[in-house]
Amino acid sequence: MAMTMTYDEFKALHLSIDMTRGKPAAAQLDLSLDLIEAAPSVGYRSRDGIDCRNYGHVLGLPESRELGAQLLGVPAEQVVAAGNSSLELMHDALAFGMLHGMPGGEAWRRANEVAFLCPVPGYDRHFAICEALGIRMIAVPMNDDGPDMEKVEALVAADPAIKGIWCTPLYSNPTGAIYSRGCVDRLARMPTAAPDFRLFWDDAYRFHHLTDERYASPDILTACARAGHPDRALVFASTSKVTFAGGGIAMLAASPANIAWWQRHNGVRTIGPDKLNQLRHVRYLRDRATLERLMERHRAILQPKFDALDATLRALLGDVPGVSWTKPCGGYFVSLYTPDGYAKRTVELAAQAGVVLTPAGAAFPYRLDPRDRHLRIAPSCPSLGEIEQAGQAIALSLRKALDEGARRER
Repeated sequence: MAMTMTYDEFKALHLSIDMTRGKPAAAQLDLSLDLIEAAPSVGYRSRDGIDCRNYGHVLGLPESRELGAQLLGVPAEQVVAAGNSSLELMHDALAFGMLHGMPGGEAWRRANEVAFLCPVPGYDRHFAICEALGIRMIAVPMNDDGPDMEKVEALVAADPAIKGIWCTPLYSNPTGAIYSRGCVDRLARMPTAAPDFRLFWDDAYRFHHLTDERYASPDILTACARAGHPDRALVFASTSKVTFAGGGIAMLAASPANIAWWQRHNGVRTIGPDKLNQLRHVRYLRDRATLERLMERHRAILQPKFDALDATLRALLGDVPGVSWTKPCGGYFVSLYTPDGYAKRTVELAAQAGVVLTPAGAAFPYRLDPRDRHLRIAPSCPSLGEIEQAGQAIALSLRKALDEGARRER
């Protein structure tokens, strides 16, 4: 693809493309319309005769928990089936830790300070939860195979205020990193100064493959149990990007002690989840094989968009020193790295050209990228044509930012 337009010519097109969040496209949501259309035939009685219109079953419908067990590879009694948002479960688990403590421990709020490790670039909403709850965030570098374990191990061994670490083990948001077995084993067995240390394991992209190779999420619960830390991991997942982003099922998988802890505290917060929605999902998805076939249809929509973005960036930025980007094997994001000091200006120029990106720095605690070089790009929601236009706008914006910098230095 040749550079056929200048930045100003592109700006004159008056585009309006939003790439701020990793939302499924309407075509993806249409794949699960049967959830709505078949609702009358599903009824309201569960397999065991539970009236799903009524209160109760704080841990979820039994068959919904069983479906979660299939998807996550754990026993059903170690699964909670909840509402549509795994982010909500993460928020509540962290809030319960602050208010009540983890099993066998004191409320974290009684400590002088509570801290969490945050691999960067990472998920901005993880960081927003910590900030909202007054938890100090400590950035640690993210590598292609997971967080920098040398740094992680040194920090958690020395500081009892560090109560946990955020982890997205497969197709990590926003880098696409895939945690290696060695990294997972080290996270499971590492000594920690805090006896109630937790891995907040956000398995958001377990089935969101973009290539023929289906990478598998590591079994962190078994790894922790083998290492003598059976309660260390809390695993979060959902069907939000499988069926409906605003109407899926969120799941928590954990040790029996952690599930009992969750039930005790969540039972004060709610009388039960939306069991009608759980029943619809169980009847629609049925089993893991059915879900995986549905995800192949998602991939058919998503993969061309990621490929188009990569091709556009290669054509227009491939010759620019200090510029690189990821080509993930799954998930919803591409990370673009500019030379130091140019990410914020690139975002500003792209917005002026009609392409709105996630704010530069969003993938870092307190929204502070110390090198001002990381951009998160979400190619899922716009059309294929819009993705190609957005890639051009980003490339032209970055080139213009670099030209501005070169002129300042002259």
